[in-house]
Amino acid sequence: QTVAYRPATRPKFPSLELAKNAESLPERLRMLWAGDIRKDKAAKFQQELLSRLFAYAADCLPEIADDPASIDRAMRTGFNWELGPFEMWDAVGVDAAIAPNAGKLVRSGASTWYRDGGKQVFDPARAEYVPVLQPAGIAAVADFRKSHGIVKGNAGASLVDLGDGIAAIELHSKKDAVGEDITRLVTQVLNPGSDAVRNFQGFVITGDGANFSVGANLFQVLLFIQEGEWEDLDFAVRGFQRMTAAIKFCPRPVVVAPYGLCLGGGAEIALHAASRQPHAELYMGLVETGVGVVPAGGGTKEMVLRAVDSAVGVLSASGRDATTRLAGSTEYFDALKRNFELIALAKVSTSAADARLLGYLSASDRITAHRDRVVHDAQQVAITLADAGYSAPIPREIPAAGESALATLKLGVHLMRQADYISDHDQKVGNHVAHILCGGAIPPGTLVGEQYFLDLERQAFLSLCGERKTQERIAFTLKTGKPLRN
Repeated sequence: QTVAYRPATRPKFPSLELAKNAESLPERLRMLWAGDIRKDKAAKFQQELLSRLFAYAADCLPEIADDPASIDRAMRTGFNWELGPFEMWDAVGVDAAIAPNAGKLVRSGASTWYRDGGKQVFDPARAEYVPVLQPAGIAAVADFRKSHGIVKGNAGASLVDLGDGIAAIELHSKKDAVGEDITRLVTQVLNPGSDAVRNFQGFVITGDGANFSVGANLFQVLLFIQEGEWEDLDFAVRGFQRMTAAIKFCPRPVVVAPYGLCLGGGAEIALHAASRQPHAELYMGLVETGVGVVPAGGGTKEMVLRAVDSAVGVLSASGRDATTRLAGSTEYFDALKRNFELIALAKVSTSAADARLLGYLSASDRITAHRDRVVHDAQQVAITLADAGYSAPIPREIPAAGESALATLKLGVHLMRQADYISDHDQKVGNHVAHILCGGAIPPGTLVGEQYFLDLERQAFLSLCGERKTQERIAFTLKTGKPLRN
């Protein structure tokens, strides 16, 4: 109006501000749909947009699809929508005036496109409800929860019977974070003497949410720090380590089926499984250094073991004796260095195939392309492992890379700082990662057990939590969802 520049302002709309606090998409849609279109531009836009979407989807029946469920499935799968148009329509309430097919539904005495928990959908051509047909292998944990019920559960996780002797440990915590409720249930369920281990032949850890897990509950960690409850924080870290150990050493095969974001503690859960059955769209990584700490749930330890296995494979393939040459070998150091960079730089995979290249997944881990088939495919892997007479691994002792490898890694960190590629605090965190991976400043080849590395992880984690810059990083990430480079 004035043909002059002014500072940009972020528009605020009452309906959007209110809907932001909603827990689910259907609830957000209802809030936006109920907004006053005379006073709120966002509400007016939303209602016009959805009305046109609903009308177009209804008018496409039966031209491009026989029933609403087919259209909803196509939109969810093809465009990554959380709900299809008819599912959204049910959320806000079906209006007969929007489309002729909606009028048929209302005149039949019905009020929603779906009924019976989504098992039936209204067919306008027949003016009646018909079963929603699902192809073989399509399943969600929620389907089994409805049919079989919950064996046991809490606010963060549930044990659900999938049938055929396999149970799912469903992760459903708020904002996909791993907290005390998840660690407690997983540890209890996978304990060798538990009823679940006696009653089931295998387990699948997965969920139905948008992401597998964004990592440990940082809010709880920051609360412990701010209140000076260091013993409680130490106990929580030990509890997380006991959970991942329960996954790894459970007498029954545990298959983790990650999808979406699988970060930090979520990645540590996956690393300890007997097998992994990921969805193709997987963003997996040990990202703890981004908030100024180190992976302390066994993730760093598992990357040491992977480095050992990688080096042994290369040495054995070349005809050399891996048992005597491992500790001081170039192959061992190169593998450690790769894994050091993964952790120190918080590298995250861009897909499940990329996660395999980075070393988070093994060559034997199969990838599921269709999100709705992940649960079924993971169940089949668990059945195969159980039928093959699965035997849990035993805790390993490995030769530590020791002080010479540690000095080399620390030199690399120092050079990165000198080049101003990392900050002073990044250097401190990186040195802790190197210390754990190499087993500390001990003679190369010293045999150490898995618990030794877990103790190093826990000590480094607690030490870094006492650093002001780590506390600043955690607080910033909780507030913005982004890492702070300080």
